[in-house]
Amino acid sequence: MELPPDLTAAEQELLTRAEELLGARHEPGRHEVAAALRTRAGAVHVGLHVDGSARRSGICAEGMALGAAAAAGDLDVETVVAVHFKPAGVLRVISPCGICRELLADYCPDATVLVYDDGVVGRATVRELLPAKTIRRW
Repeated sequence: MELPPDLTAAEQELLTRAEELLGARHEPGRHEVAAALRTRAGAVHVGLHVDGSARRSGICAEGMALGAAAAAGDLDVETVVAVHFKPAGVLRVISPCGICRELLADYCPDATVLVYDDGVVGRATVRELLPAKTIRRW
């Protein structure tokens, strides 16, 4: 996985926090993705993918991290990073799934997300990941 040469210290911290959480809690089929997000206030919230036997009952790591931020009362999200263990045991950044893109667009459409494309990690805003999304007014 090739990281951006201009990866900031703040982005590296998020990547490290997600990697540490996944390293500590990874369990194939149950906990395969971890996410970390930073709010504009500087707080870091992490989340762990939780899968269930009914599959639809599973919750993505990004949603769990966003829920932790909501529970703390700090939803002004600046940056989101998620990591996953590939089957070969290699850790890599992953892009949010479609459901996570929808959720992030509802709560933080202008946040930056680290994304993975063909072996290279880049950046995109949530709006760029879901360009035709109608932003819901809460």
